[in-house]
Amino acid sequence: MSPQTRAEIAHLLERHGLSPVHHLGQNFLADANITRKIVTVAGIEPGARVLEIGAGTGTLTRALAHAGARVVAYEVDAGLAPVLQEVTAGLDVELRFEDIMSVDLAAEIEGGPWTMVANLPYNVGTPLVLYALRNLPEIVRFVVMMQREVAERFAASPGTKDYGLPSVVAGIHAPARIAFRVPPQVFYPAPSVDSAVVVMDRVPTPAGAARAIELAAAAFNQRRKMLRRSLAGVFEDAVTTIRSAGLDPTSRPEDLSPADFLRLALA
Repeated sequence: MSPQTRAEIAHLLERHGLSPVHHLGQNFLADANITRKIVTVAGIEPGARVLEIGAGTGTLTRALAHAGARVVAYEVDAGLAPVLQEVTAGLDVELRFEDIMSVDLAAEIEGGPWTMVANLPYNVGTPLVLYALRNLPEIVRFVVMMQREVAERFAASPGTKDYGLPSVVAGIHAPARIAFRVPPQVFYPAPSVDSAVVVMDRVPTPAGAARAIELAAAAFNQRRKMLRRSLAGVFEDAVTTIRSAGLDPTSRPEDLSPADFLRLALA
């Protein structure tokens, strides 16, 4: 079966007496080319374990399963159950109707490796990905569609305006790249912003990773201040510690790469 078109999604929802729920950020993917590109970028092979967040009307869920994936798909809107059960019938898909932000994913997913593939609602994208990067090593690849501005923060380089804590967390655990941008008109209904698909491949967790992220969070909480001031409450002697890591105490947080924060953590 081919990916769903806008007309097919509208008809499917109407037949089940449903309509998109605005406060849940429901913008259903309705473009065959984008669906295929996501599956291709994800590199799905037969038997691959895929964690999908935000199954919606199931067009991506179905495409992943047809590529040979074993899909565990979360959807917060239980009202979509009859739609998803219909479009995934006979496929290797496990549907879970829960709010992903209240799920203990570490306990829910076993073994690995997993690939997270998702058309993320804009209101949960950043906290969910940050949590998964830090706490779910079983997920070794992320292929997630997010609001373009959020995507650019994860993929930003030091010294740029978008560089911040998400950039550092990604840089430490799974460096991010934007695979392609996605216009609003490929969704039903169309959102008011552009989207982008971000790819992140996990790397071995370096020594000091958790501490480096804590330091980055403290520094970016006062991003206009020099490190000697923003980290004054973190170290007994901030200037000496920063210098011992080979860094300039007058630098600002956006000047430091993820590797610099790791050096600072181990200083």
